[in-house]
Parts: sequence; structure tokens; C-alpha cells
Amino acid sequence: MSGPSRVSETSHVPGSSAEVKNRGLRINKMMKLSDKTDRFFFLAGVVLLLSELWKQLTLTFVVGGGHYDWEYFPFQLCSMPMYICLLIGIVKSAQVKTALYTFLMDFGLLGGIAAFFDTSGMHYSLTALTVHSFLWHFCLIAIGIAAGFSKKGSTPVKGFLSGASVYGAGCVFAAALNVAAHPLGYINMFYISPYYPMSQVVFDHIAAVLGNNCGIFIYIGCCVLGGGVMHGFWCMKYLHEQRIL
Repeated sequence: MSGPSRVSETSHVPGSSAEVKNRGLRINKMMKLSDKTDRFFFLAGVVLLLSELWKQLTLTFVVGGGHYDWEYFPFQLCSMPMYICLLIGIVKSAQVKTALYTFLMDFGLLGGIAAFFDTSGMHYSLTALTVHSFLWHFCLIAIGIAAGFSKKGSTPVKGFLSGASVYGAGCVFAAALNVAAHPLGYINMFYISPYYPMSQVVFDHIAAVLGNNCGIFIYIGCCVLGGGVMHGFWCMKYLHEQRIL
């Protein structure tokens, strides 16, 4: 009885060893793929950063005659993907990276798409700046879609909170910047400055009726709702793929 038992036990050793080895190879492959994905988004962030530096220099010295206009300080919802992509290539925490990817596929994509419902803020006196603005928002859409297809974001419904927390942090920073830099000139990051009337289409009418602060909070709430709609799309896509497989 003991003999067959020993043979049976030893016969499982090669299989177990092979299984562990295969699992290790799969994990290693996933890590390499993950690193490649992270490098792609970091490179996208570098490209966005370089183009933003060109924009800031052009606005300051070509359009502004050497005077910096705080209105164009790069911290709007549509600016955040630049910082997020750069952070993806820097941070080590897997949890933080998941939140960053979730933000890109939800709020980054939302910001890119929503801009085309009102393009008035994308037009400049200099044609090159106008072209840059349109290309920028096309890039945001592409980055958001790429983040979604990378499956590196948090796909469950609850995972939406990780991306929303990044958006919330952006709102807090933008609000602090609006207050701190207000003495320097017109600055309205995220369009939520308490010093200026809400200027976003539709929400400007809401603010006119309910008050500016109320309009700001409704605007923020609708942005969160819009991000949730984007997240719902990705959730349905992933569920559909799982059913096919």
C-alpha cells in the first residue's frame, strides 16, 4: 500500500513543478506587458508635457508680449491626463496606478469628449494654438480609450471610486489654486472658482438661477456622473468579453 502511495506522490512532483514554472512565466509575461503599457502612457505624458510647454511659451511671448496670463495655467480637467500619464511612469504602488488608469478611462475620456460639445474655449487668435487645442483633446480621447483597453483600471462598479477619488483630489487642488493665485490675475481652474460666475455651457444658466456656488457643486456632481457613465460602458464591455470567452 505504501509503495504505490509513494509513487503516486512522486508522480505529482514534476507536474506541480511544471505548473509552478508555467505560472511564473505567465506572471513574468504580465509584468513585462505591464511595464510596456506603463512606458507607453508615460511617453504619452512626456509628449503632452512638451506640447504644453510650447503652448505656454507661445501664449506668453508671442500672444501675450512677455506677460503670463494665469487664465491659461495648465490645470483643468483636460490637463490632468498629462500629469496622470507622467505619474504612471513614476509611482510604484499598484493600487495607485489602478486609480490613475481608472481616472484616464473614465474622467480623461469624458473631458476629451465633452470639450467638443462646446469648442469656444479651443479657439485662439493664433491658428497654431487652435490646432494644438483640437489635437490635444483628440489625444485625450485616444489616451482614455487606450487606458480602457489596457484593462489596467479598476473594472468593477466599486472600482469607479478609485478614479473618482483622483478627480476629487484634482478638484480640491484646483479650488486651493483658485484661492491662492487669485491676487495674481484671472485664474479659474476646473471652472470652479468662487470669484467668477460659472462659465460652462448649461451650467452658467443653472448658476444664474440657483446661485454660483450651487452651480459649481452641480457641475462637479455632473462631472462625477459623466465619469460614472464612462465607467459603466467599460464594465459592460468587459462583462460582454467574459461571456464570449
